[in-house]
Amino acid sequence: MSTGRVAPPLSVEELLRVSAKLDVRFHVLRGDAVVTSKERAFRELFRILEESGTRYALIGGLAVQLWGEEARTTLDIDVAVGGYDEIPGPALEAAGFRRLQRHEHSENWMGPDDTPVQFSQDPAFASLIEHAVPRDLEGGRVRVAPAIELVHSKLRAARDPARRPSKRLRDLADVQALIEREPDLERQLSQAEKALLHLPI
Repeated sequence: MSTGRVAPPLSVEELLRVSAKLDVRFHVLRGDAVVTSKERAFRELFRILEESGTRYALIGGLAVQLWGEEARTTLDIDVAVGGYDEIPGPALEAAGFRRLQRHEHSENWMGPDDTPVQFSQDPAFASLIEHAVPRDLEGGRVRVAPAIELVHSKLRAARDPARRPSKRLRDLADVQALIEREPDLERQLSQAEKALLHLPI
């Protein structure tokens, strides 16, 4: 019988262990010749960002998992940064990361074990970065976007008419999962955001 209590969010270490197992299963089920995990890239990336003093916040699927209770496979590591010029390129390259290409709102890299890393620069992320929550990681740390900021950013993305329907549905599902875990988040939504989720206004 449920006690109504919310379990504490996954620790970073627990997330990495579960996510690594999901990565392996994903590649095995697809029949990929090379089976990789993003765990090493994750540890190296945030070690470098912390040591360099970069202003950043972990966003995307991994950030949602760190605030939630259900791990799932996600292919890349998404990071919001204050500006592309703040990305510590030489340190990343020395650690085995490769810069690929820059788009209007993202700069794509490939990390160790062929792990995609996407840096996003958007003025809308300023508050998200400023209020990022530090989480311990084996002597280091990773700064994670606050749950409410993740909700706002995912709902902004879901309203983008250019976004693929499958990604829009994933955004809405992530938001719904966060709200189910932390019902207080719903009270911080605007009427337009509630309407997008078909919540009472």
